[in-house]
Amino acid sequence: MGLFDRLRGRRSRGATTARDPEADLRYLAQWVADHHGVEAFVEPKTTVTDLTVVLVAADGEWTRRRAGGDSGARRLSERLQIPVYDVQKVGYPQRMRDFDARRRIERKRAAREELDR
Repeated sequence: MGLFDRLRGRRSRGATTARDPEADLRYLAQWVADHHGVEAFVEPKTTVTDLTVVLVAADGEWTRRRAGGDSGARRLSERLQIPVYDVQKVGYPQRMRDFDARRRIERKRAAREELDR
């Protein structure tokens, strides 16, 4: 067995773990219920990931899950009664970037406080 055979073997074992689309839908529905002003942003399929949907709340908090293709993302939007946008056309909302920046600052502050103890 060569080096690449080993890598291929590992990858194929990991690829056998199937995702549960119903579990993703339940999670997203609960997330929408727990947050205010949620909008969906559809991300394109890449060589690494399937088409995904990012839900962004009014405060910028966000979550990402697979969407079951483009039609799945649109159905999700209709089912959850939230607006859906194509991220390639409109980009990510500023509030999402601001939320991430705040979290980075909080993590750095917490790390500094941990070192000061």
